[in-house]
Amino acid sequence: MLPKRKLLRLQNYDYSQCNAYFVTVCTHKRQQLFGTIVPSPVGATLRGRPNNPDRMIEKWINELENKFDKVLIDCFYIMPDHLHLIIVIHDGSKSSLEDVIAWFKTMTTNDYINGVKSGLFSPFDNKLWQRSYYDHIIRNEQDLEEKRDYILTNPIRWLEKTSCLN
Repeated sequence: MLPKRKLLRLQNYDYSQCNAYFVTVCTHKRQQLFGTIVPSPVGATLRGRPNNPDRMIEKWINELENKFDKVLIDCFYIMPDHLHLIIVIHDGSKSSLEDVIAWFKTMTTNDYINGVKSGLFSPFDNKLWQRSYYDHIIRNEQDLEEKRDYILTNPIRWLEKTSCLN
């Protein structure tokens, strides 16, 4: 018998209701496919790979607002093996957070596969994304500011973590 998977979504919560959501999506097996974090005058920044799969990811993040009515991307940052974003779903949206993330994963996976086939992107191991994603329902303005700060300072923590490993 397989072990029971941990439920990641809040039970009995409607993820299509008006709210802001902090989301983390990780690559499968934490493959570092989207660039390298390097020091910069403002702390740290993502340097794209030569053919920029991170730009492809950014294109699909920006496309979410066009695809899904009443969905807004507040902020995001693409890391080498994951991305963080704040997705705001406004009243009257017919889409849930799961719809948004599923569509994003599908579009980026297909685009990445095409990049691999054309020799532009590095191959990946079996899947582009992990099966699920992490989400946090943003509860108030302070929570929103803390999540924005976390996203924007994530590259600095990445550098600190990787420099400790060397």
